[in-house]
Order: sequence, then C-alpha cells, then structure tokens
Amino acid sequence: MGRTEEFLERHMISPSAVDEDKALDFILSEMEKGLEKEDSGSLQMIPTYVSPDAEIIPGESVIVMDAGGTNFRTCLVTFDENKEPVISDFRKVGMPGVKEEVSASAFYSILADNIERLIDKSDRIGFCFSYAARITEDHDGVPIVFSKEIKAPEVIGKPLGKNLLAELQRRGHDVSKKKVAVVNDTVATLLAAKAERPDYASSYIGFILGTGTNTAYTEKNSRIGKISLSEGREIINVESGCLALDLGDLDREFVSGTKDPGKYWFEKKISGAYLGPFAEHVIKAAVKEGVLTKEFGERFEAYLPLDTTRMSHYLEDCHNKEYDLVKAVADNEEDATALYKIIKAVIERAGKLTAVNLTAAVLRSGEGTEPRLPVVINADGTTFYKTAFLEFYTRLYLDELLEKKHGRYYEIVNIDNSPTLGAAIAGLAI
Repeated sequence: MGRTEEFLERHMISPSAVDEDKALDFILSEMEKGLEKEDSGSLQMIPTYVSPDAEIIPGESVIVMDAGGTNFRTCLVTFDENKEPVISDFRKVGMPGVKEEVSASAFYSILADNIERLIDKSDRIGFCFSYAARITEDHDGVPIVFSKEIKAPEVIGKPLGKNLLAELQRRGHDVSKKKVAVVNDTVATLLAAKAERPDYASSYIGFILGTGTNTAYTEKNSRIGKISLSEGREIINVESGCLALDLGDLDREFVSGTKDPGKYWFEKKISGAYLGPFAEHVIKAAVKEGVLTKEFGERFEAYLPLDTTRMSHYLEDCHNKEYDLVKAVADNEEDATALYKIIKAVIERAGKLTAVNLTAAVLRSGEGTEPRLPVVINADGTTFYKTAFLEFYTRLYLDELLEKKHGRYYEIVNIDNSPTLGAAIAGLAI
C-alpha cells in the first residue's frame, strides 16, 4: 500500500474503510428507533400523513409555495385532462431570513405578499417547506429547526399554515375554505415521481443531494409506533442528513468546527455545502503528514477556502492550468497524483454512503423485489449530478449492495420542477 492509500485508509477516507454492512445496519436501527418513538435516535423519521397514492385531479388548480434554501417561489399549478401540470403566474423572491433575522410577523407578511395575487384562484395551497418540520394530522407543518442559514427563530415551533392564513385574514381575505398542505421538498420529490411514473413501479423514493441532503420513502402505518394509524401507508420524511454516523478522526475534527457540530452529521459527509470544505480539511492533514509536500501546502493556502465545485474541477480535468488546484500542484507529479487520489476518495466515499442510505430506504419500503417493478428513486440536486464521479459511484455501490446483495431493483430518474409538482399534488390531497 502506498503512502497516500495508507493515509486514506487510516483516517477512514478510503471507501474500502467504510463497512457497508455495518453502516446499513446502523441506519436501519436508527430508522426503527425514529419510527417507534420521538427523539429516540438521530433520525427524526417524520410522519407526513400524506399517502403515496394521492390522486391528481384534472382541471383543479393549486396555489404552490416553495420555500427553498435562498429563494421563495410562488405560482399556480393546474393539471390538464392528461394530468400534465401547467405552471403559471410564477414569481421568485429572496427567502425571508437569509440576509438578516426576521420576526414571525415579518416572515408571514413576506409569504402573504407573494400569494395575495393568487389567493382567489384556489382554496388549496401546497406549501413545499425545505426544512425540518413536524407534520400534523391536518397537514400543517411546525418547523423544528432552520438549516441553510435562515434566521427566523420566532417561526420555530408554530404551525406554518395556521399562521399564514391568519395573516391573510388580517388583510381582509376570506380564508374559511382555504386549506394548506405543508410538505418537505424531499416528500414533494417523491410525489412528483409517483405522478410522472404511475405505472410499472413498486414504490417511490424522494432523494435530494444538493447543498444539503434528505430522503423520503413510503412506510406501512402499522410499522410506525409513534402514531395511532394502523391501515395503509404514508410517506416518511427521514431527515437523513441528521444521521449520527461516526467514521474517522478527520471527520470528527471537521464536524467539530462547523456550525451546529451536534447536528447534520451525515449531511456533512456527502452534501455540496460540505464536500469541498471537508476535502480541504483532509488535504491540510495530508500536508501535515507529508503525503503532500510543504511547498504544495503553501501554494494551496492561496486558493482557500475550497468549495465542492472547484474540488470537482480537478477530477474533471486535472491538467487544466486554469484550475486553482492544478496551479497549486505546480507540475509536481507526486503531489498531483496524491491530490487526485485524495479528492477522488472523498467523492467515492460519499457515493458509497449515498448508496447505503438509499439501500436502507428501499429495504424499509419492503418493495423492489421484482425487476420489472423497481423502486423509482427521484434524485434531485446539483451536487449529485454535477460533482465528478458522485453519481457514478452511487450507482456502482447501489448495484453491488442493493441489487446483488439484497436482491432489490431500482431506477433513478430526475424529474423537472419536482418540488412544485409534488407540493401541488399534496395540495390536491386535502
């Protein structure tokens, strides 16, 4: 084993250092804990009270709100006679709380400002809320925590739909017939897959790997101990980015230096906001241990902080002298090769962990045993598709672990406007 390989193995950066069976068993046990009782594991396993069999109603319109990482989008969605969505009156503004902290009243005022133009066009509102929220039986959502740097602490712990309707009523609108369905963006992604591929699938999974990460799948109500329902199935928002999967010492060092070091452990191993900074941490350790030269380390400092895009560029074209990391190696072949191996290991390990996560969701669903009826995974997010080798290694490890070892079949799709489409379907279901 070479010096670089030994470094990667010892710090558990090498994909081979991750025992996929142990990691899978851990995820499944955390999922079981989260389904049985609140706050009993690192996965929240949030029941959504949304059936995967939600129907599209031709001719019906839904007001759609999409609260994302930095943008807040509103539009009207109407399904035609072929159940195809028609999106109209689209508007995009900045998400409240990104630039500065906002009060609850200011937060709901901005939301109301952006749907007042639509309020008389439908009594159904589908609200895609891309943050952790407890969903109530009447389909409202109570925010648990804001990630992605949103600063609106007064909004935490209070129902979104109820407060939005109260603000609209305060402005003089009749809201007596209005209904709001709050869904996570990953849940909306799953619903979009069901709408796009209603036939020839045994089940559906929503998966997002962008700035952050999350997973949603369908679960039997009889296997959810913390709710009283026993019949049928519903979609579970796993909040998989919170999985407390412990790996190597460099992982622990890196997480300890991030915002909220006790949260989002798994997200900090695979998502776009963290892959680049984590690779930077690993590269600096490699310089300290002599795997990369001191001279490289000095040049490397000039190109920091490292982000996921620039890290990916090096694997896409490691000879392109316009790229920062190519400049940093400065024609030193040993440094260039070691750096390539380090970055590729970080990404390959992320792909392996992604595959383990998706395998757990498929196994919990109990579906995918027939090759002609696969589980359809709607995968969304620029990190998944744009980061060099990440999709490739995810598929590679899924084939090995999910299909060959566990005999489950899957298909990955990418459906445009998934959050908007899924939120509209959720709005039609209430």
